[in-house]
Amino acid sequence: MKLSLNDCGRILDTSRFYTIPMDRTGQRFPLDPLFIKLTGITEEKLDSKGASLSTTLDAVRDFADGAKLWSWGKDELNMMAISCYVEGIKPPIPAVQFGNACDLLLKAGMPYEDLKVTRSNTLAAYYKIDHPPLRGHDALDDALSVAYTLQHLLQSSKLMPEDFL
Repeated sequence: MKLSLNDCGRILDTSRFYTIPMDRTGQRFPLDPLFIKLTGITEEKLDSKGASLSTTLDAVRDFADGAKLWSWGKDELNMMAISCYVEGIKPPIPAVQFGNACDLLLKAGMPYEDLKVTRSNTLAAYYKIDHPPLRGHDALDDALSVAYTLQHLLQSSKLMPEDFL
């Protein structure tokens, strides 16, 4: 999702990408039933909407259009870098383009002890932000939870646009 820093954190755009998981031998990795239950992503959804990691990362890079990519934690290291390594591809997005949204929350005054036990899907609830229903473990909804929180912190001046640079 794209968040405006100059317009009180208005959500400018959202997108959803599905990546077909591959194992180290280049074979499609079957989805675990727990993963399917948590995320709602099925083999059928991957068959119809999924793309290769390379194609997905190119789409994310194009969607970001040079803007910083904020994740809850260090997903670019824990997920993207490992996946690129397994598939033998060079990451198309430089590591410096990523940021850890946890750092923003600390800057805004969230206690570290609370940060350690708060997940992206419960972040908006932690701040008691009124928002449409969200499904936990859905990447777009988890990102919305973070975005609603960042909006709130921008609107309450606990974060400033320059904090995102």
